[in-house]
Amino acid sequence: MENTHSPIEQLRAMVRQLWDELSPAERAVCQYVVSNSPEQILFASANELGRATGTSNATVVRTVQRLGFDGLPALKRALAGEFTSAVAPDVRLQQRISHVGHDLSAIWSRVFDEARERIDQCRALWDADSFKRALELLVNASSTLVYGVGASEPAARHLALKLGRRGHRARTSSATGFTLADDLLALGHGEAVVIFQPGRRLKEITVVIDRARQVGAGVILISDELGGAFADRVDAVLNAPHTPTGITAEPLTGMIVADALLLAIDSLDENRSVEHSHQLTALREQLLSPPRPGDR
Repeated sequence: MENTHSPIEQLRAMVRQLWDELSPAERAVCQYVVSNSPEQILFASANELGRATGTSNATVVRTVQRLGFDGLPALKRALAGEFTSAVAPDVRLQQRISHVGHDLSAIWSRVFDEARERIDQCRALWDADSFKRALELLVNASSTLVYGVGASEPAARHLALKLGRRGHRARTSSATGFTLADDLLALGHGEAVVIFQPGRRLKEITVVIDRARQVGAGVILISDELGGAFADRVDAVLNAPHTPTGITAEPLTGMIVADALLLAIDSLDENRSVEHSHQLTALREQLLSPPRPGDR
């Protein structure tokens, strides 16, 4: 039977179920979370929740994990679904600004707090087997197509650019609709496809994966919420938690995952990476050198 309870109702049910097993500090965190509005929790950092409950940020994170979430960002995403569907984007922005206030120091800290929470969760969700499979695909691919739409496009461009600087042929696509067909037409056997897509299940993602399967290209999905939906249709899923608040950039963790792959590629094929870095430096020096007589 389909679960019709709201996220906050499900959360309260989980708290009731675990109540006797929780420590006093964990109970304090649970009481605060279920007693306040979703948006209040959504815009709070672990440090703020720790202060509000008389505990600590470590206790907050531990309690959230006891409730079945990977970390605080995961809890926020669960609560954010109902909130974001019911509240217009401009109203959410106004509420975010109101919650942060005008204290510049607090604003500075808030951004770093959320970034750290996302990065910590991303690190904790590392899957060694998936990472190894993704790495093998990239190293052995004849070429790589990196796909990212909207806010995910910078991460896709970042990975493709850095792959090229290491001597690996790579191209990007951020196309949607009919224009995507042209990018997929050239996809061939032995290539790799890397998809950056945090949560929204776009039709384009399904089409990209189907095309890759059809021609014999490997697929790496870097996502937050889509891993389970596509796990049996891709070769590797790498977790990259996104933001439910919009306070930090959506592609932040995706770019960090990309950097980890790139460093691993350097370590596996050091000579190739160093040689292409040398060539890149030489080309840059030529471009920066004064024009020679006759060049004009």
